Amino acid sequence: MSQKIAFVGVGRMGANMARRLQDCGYNITAVYDTYREGAQTLATELGCQACDKLADVTAAADIIFTVVTNDASMRSIFLESADNLLINSKGKIFINCATVTPGVHREVYAAAHKAGANSLETCMASSISQAREGKLYLMLAGDEAVYNSALKIIEDLSINHRLIGGPGRAAEVKALVNMVMNINTAGLAEGLGLAAALGHDLGLVREVFSQTGANSRVLETDGGDMADRSHDCWFSAAHAAKDSGIAGSIAKEVGLNLPLNAATEAQYKKMVQLGLGELDKSGIAELTFKGRNA
Repeated sequence: MSQKIAFVGVGRMGANMARRLQDCGYNITAVYDTYREGAQTLATELGCQACDKLADVTAAADIIFTVVTNDASMRSIFLESADNLLINSKGKIFINCATVTPGVHREVYAAAHKAGANSLETCMASSISQAREGKLYLMLAGDEAVYNSALKIIEDLSINHRLIGGPGRAAEVKALVNMVMNINTAGLAEGLGLAAALGHDLGLVREVFSQTGANSRVLETDGGDMADRSHDCWFSAAHAAKDSGIAGSIAKEVGLNLPLNAATEAQYKKMVQLGLGELDKSGIAELTFKGRNA
């Protein structure tokens, strides 16, 4: 608990992780976000510093969580020459929670080790509310000794966690998780859209789905929202498009064709093109239900 902790990227997930750790008694010393107003608001709430420079974040903490949006953001915070987190970072631990390509996690791991720091890949498969409640499911990769040194913090953030292997390996599994989740969501939207077009009661259809081979986790989380057109964002369509794209790029590297993933990525990209990217992923139903946006 004496370790000083900072967060880079304090959107909905990062901010709630910081709140959770403060509730657990950890010393949150600094936050940083390109959206400076949001970082300052959270810093005031937590009683910590809102840094203007990445190097200042590293100076203020022993353990730095990063929760950024994409490969470019990840490279920017670690590899930019003028200001980055690896400046004077010897002995620090970076816990990197972004869903980015495995290759970028490996780049950051190598750069951190060159600087005398440690990088622990910590991929999340959970929602905003679970971040706040300390009920994340975490997939981790990196050095086992670093994992063990951060285990208490990991346990306080998660309901379950798995150390999967070396750098990039957790990101690979996270890409698989989101790929299958997105495909399931798109398939559910098409099934319910067809049921609605046939005039079926969607509550009844969802109940039948739940008792048969059509059951899935997304039926529970998204089925009602698809029927009700309630798409408050827990996991955005824009993020779904990005993550399906990551899975597709990994498949190309190993010479695999994934037609279902490609079709799902195209649907989520269409949502973004239609201005629906900030809807929850359940909003893919807007493309499949008769008389909606399709």
